[in-house]
Amino acid sequence: MTNENSREGGQSYAGPSGQNDAQATRRGNWERELLEKLAFETLREQRARRRWNIFFRLITLGIAGFILWAVLDLGGGSGDAVGRHTALIEIDGTIEGGSGTGSADSVIPALNQAFSDEGSVGVVLRINSPGGSPVQAGMINDEITRLRKAYPRKPLYVVVDEICASGGYYIAVAADKIFVNKASIVGSIGVLMDGFGFTGLMDKVGVERRLMTAGENKGFMDPFSPQTQSQKTYAQELLNEVHQQFIDVVRKGRGKRLKETPQTFSGLFWIGSKAVEMGLADGFGTVDTVARDELKAEDIVDYTQREGLSDRLLKKFGGAVGSAAVASIWSHARPAGIR
Repeated sequence: MTNENSREGGQSYAGPSGQNDAQATRRGNWERELLEKLAFETLREQRARRRWNIFFRLITLGIAGFILWAVLDLGGGSGDAVGRHTALIEIDGTIEGGSGTGSADSVIPALNQAFSDEGSVGVVLRINSPGGSPVQAGMINDEITRLRKAYPRKPLYVVVDEICASGGYYIAVAADKIFVNKASIVGSIGVLMDGFGFTGLMDKVGVERRLMTAGENKGFMDPFSPQTQSQKTYAQELLNEVHQQFIDVVRKGRGKRLKETPQTFSGLFWIGSKAVEMGLADGFGTVDTVARDELKAEDIVDYTQREGLSDRLLKKFGGAVGSAAVASIWSHARPAGIR
């Protein structure tokens, strides 16, 4: 009778022992799932830790390689060959300060290395420059003159590529000889000072220039202020003085080879064939022909002090840091200031 009652309505009664078994089963499943989750989570953490370890090892290796590159300066010039050879130094681009091939900081060390190398029989300075700073050009010219006296048996020849004008020619005249291509551009023996003036435009749009200075001529050449006649006269005197320095250097360097005309020092420039006629250059040639025919040493070693990859990266990094620092400073600065 008890069994029949327990089966009425399609229901069953497991009793206390059946409930305990079900609860134990559910508890066992929950513990197993928890352990599996912990195991998988531990495995994921280990994998992530390994990936980060690999990442940081690669970063460390990259930094070590960068430091090695910077120390060895793999991007610089060679200048370490042994044996009889022609030393080559290149000036490519504007003559200006910095670390480019047209700066005195790069050219002068290369010149000293080339002249002092016992294996070099002479130096070829290949120039492709439209000009630039008279200060940088003057420093290089003076160093060439000094080295030619210190090493009288080692000639220095200039080979002009596309253009050798203004500051580039200022450097070239210090050489023993200048060789050009028939179509090269040579000359531009002159000096300029350029800028813009916006005073008329400012008057039309109603803009007032508020410039405060201590010193009558402190605002000299300010593009937003009118230029007085005395300032124009003074600027022209400065230009004339630098121009005369340029003329003296050309006359000293070229000597009797120079065939002066009223246009020689006017700032004009000429093609290579005309430059030879005028005595601005000595003949036609390339680096290879000068090394072969003039110096009798066809092996050419490049002494040019080029900016390496490490220098460029460091410069960009330093520039970015400097820009951020300046921006931070100026963001807290007052609008007015003195410069």
